[in-house]
Amino acid sequence: MARPVVAHAVSRQTTAFHTTPRQNILPPGPQVVDGTINDPQPLPKPSPVHGSYHWTFERGMAAALVPLTVAPFAAGSLNPTLDAVLCGVLLVHSHLGMQSIIIDYVPKRRYPGAHRLVWWGLNAATAVVGLALYEFETNDVGLTEAIRRIWTA
Repeated sequence: MARPVVAHAVSRQTTAFHTTPRQNILPPGPQVVDGTINDPQPLPKPSPVHGSYHWTFERGMAAALVPLTVAPFAAGSLNPTLDAVLCGVLLVHSHLGMQSIIIDYVPKRRYPGAHRLVWWGLNAATAVVGLALYEFETNDVGLTEAIRRIWTA
């Protein structure tokens, strides 16, 4: 019986390329099926916060960032209200994006403790950044003026 020569050569090349053996960060989760194979998948309860409205809101926030980022520099005027709106939209946009990453990469079903820890860590970080942006807007030059100073430095 003939052995595939190409597979052996590719295997040797791949092995020579790696310098360390593969190490998993976390052990693989349990491979179990709840119930039997023939049981239907339970449907989540409909909620406008977690469905298509949520997706539309995320896309709206992303689209709102484009004119809010360009407007202060194109108009040549620094408006504190526009600067505060830009900071708020940027903060919410970043928070929603990080939530999506946590939902995708730290699933609640497989890692309930880690998911809860990372979720509350994100909430705490968002609150700290919101407070820092508020202080920066009220007691310093503001976000758009700081960016303008960096560009002209």
